Amino acid sequence: MSQAAASKPVIMLVEDNPADLRLTQEVFEEAAFEHRLLVARDGEQALAMLRGTPPHGDLPLPDIVLLDLNIPRKNGLEVLRTMKQDPRLKRIPVLILSTSRAETDFAAAYDAHANAFVTKPTDWGEFAELARLIRDFWLKVVQLPPGVV
Repeated sequence: MSQAAASKPVIMLVEDNPADLRLTQEVFEEAAFEHRLLVARDGEQALAMLRGTPPHGDLPLPDIVLLDLNIPRKNGLEVLRTMKQDPRLKRIPVLILSTSRAETDFAAAYDAHANAFVTKPTDWGEFAELARLIRDFWLKVVQLPPGVV
């Protein structure tokens, strides 16, 4: 049984845009499922949180990471590559959530072992549906790997 199925799922959102962050938080709340949302606003902070670097030592590993590509300090692809090279983090599913529609971004994300690439919806209803789909597929249907290797 995955961590998500056994308890409240932990979702990490790596997003620097305040409007996108607020929208994501609101639609996940409206999707009406128990979860814990960890928020990192740049790539360095995301990696520190994932590694448990102080002051983040007490944070659980997320069940899933929603990762924007265009974030400061380390971009999303750098974070993704770092995660997939770390034995402790490589099994965590990473969904790229980006405004990009560039085929080069799709290819680069999948080459770096992203589990999915989703273009951010601009409409509230579409974004709410995306939150429900993530909940239903990634946190109910999919058997996630155990937390720490």
